Order: sequence, then C-alpha cells, then structure tokens
Amino acid sequence: MNRVLDFLKDAETYYLATVEGDQPRVRPFGTINLFEGRLYIQTGKVKDVSKQLHLNPKAEICAYKDGKWLRIACELIEDDRREAREAMLNSYPSLRAMYSEDDGNTEVFYISNAKAVFSSFTEEPVVVTF
Repeated sequence: MNRVLDFLKDAETYYLATVEGDQPRVRPFGTINLFEGRLYIQTGKVKDVSKQLHLNPKAEICAYKDGKWLRIACELIEDDRREAREAMLNSYPSLRAMYSEDDGNTEVFYISNAKAVFSSFTEEPVVVTF
C-alpha cells in the first residue's frame, strides 16, 4: 500500500473514474492520505462525484509518471468521522481555503477491495491488493 501512496503523491495528479447511470465519468484529483492504515481521498458532498460514489462505490484510479502508470480498481467507502476529515485537511492545508472538518460539505472516502497494477512498456506488471 505504501508503494501506491508514494506513486500517487509523486504523480501529484491522478484521474478518478466513477459511473453515472451507464456513462463513465473521469476527473482529475490530487488528494491522497494515509489514515489509520487506509488510503483516503477527499471531495465535496455538493459535487457530482460524491453523488455518483454514494449510488455506486466502484471506481478506478489511474496515474502516470516517468513512463509508468498505476491503475487501481476499488470501492470508495465514505468515512464520516471528523477525525478522518481533519487528517486529510491537515495533510493538504491549502484545501482549508475551501473546506473545513465541520462545514457539512467536506467528505472523505477510503479505498477498499483494491487491486492496484503498476505497469510500463518495459517491465512486467506488479499487482498489489489491499
């Protein structure tokens, strides 16, 4: 899991895919945090991505850096605890200009049932599950 965390942090931007009805939706994300042994992402409850994840928690994450890419098939599970929101915002203090732990909008999800595949054109894929 640390290899996944390091890759996503180094890439800085990753792409999160969700489903809306029968239409895939992809958008850039940048938050990834380790809290209580789980990887977390952050968004706002008012965003479509939040609504999509509440209807269907299955998602994929993809990141690319230095000729290598990472794909994660997973479920994103909401953690509504203040401590989880606070940990994310403490890791990304710049988000505090838009979010706070107690604003009713800040939302964090942890990655569950994940299969992460590290790939490149020159190396054999490496699979990590968590």
